[in-house]
Amino acid sequence: MKNTSLCYIERDGQYLMLHRIKKEHDENRDKWIGIGGKFEPGESPEDCVLREVREETGLRLTEFRYCGIITFVSDRWETEYMHLFHAVGFTGTLRECDEGQLEWIEKERLLALPQWAGDRIFLDLMQKNVPFFSLKLRYEGETLAEAVLNGRAMAI
Repeated sequence: MKNTSLCYIERDGQYLMLHRIKKEHDENRDKWIGIGGKFEPGESPEDCVLREVREETGLRLTEFRYCGIITFVSDRWETEYMHLFHAVGFTGTLRECDEGQLEWIEKERLLALPQWAGDRIFLDLMQKNVPFFSLKLRYEGETLAEAVLNGRAMAI
C-alpha cells in the first residue's frame, strides 16, 4: 500500500494541471491530474505535498488546506491512500516538469479533459468546501466500479 499527495493549485478560476505524457508505464498516462507524488520516509501528508509541489513545479505553497483522503483500490495497481490538498497561495516561478506538461486550465474545461472518473467526484467535493472527507474509489481496469463517501455508497 502506498501513500501519495495530490494538490490542486488554484489561481484566477484556473487549476494548475499536469498532463501525464512523459513517463513510460505510468498508471496516469495521458490523464490530466493535479500535482503530487509518493511519500518519502518520515514525511507527513503536508511535508509530502510541499516537497512534491516544489519539485514538480518550482512553486512554494503559502496557503493550502487538507481536504480529505482518497483510497484507490484497483484490480491492476497497488492500493493507494491519496491525501488531497487545495492551494490558493504560492510563490515562485513555474518551471518545466519532467513527468508531463503543466498548464493552467479553466475549472469549466476540466470536465472535457481525460481524467479518472473518480477525480470528478473529489474535485466536486473540494470545490464545494466539503469538510474533511474519506472517499473510497474502486476501479476495474480504468472503469470506476464503486465510490464510497464517508462509509456510504454513492451512485456512479
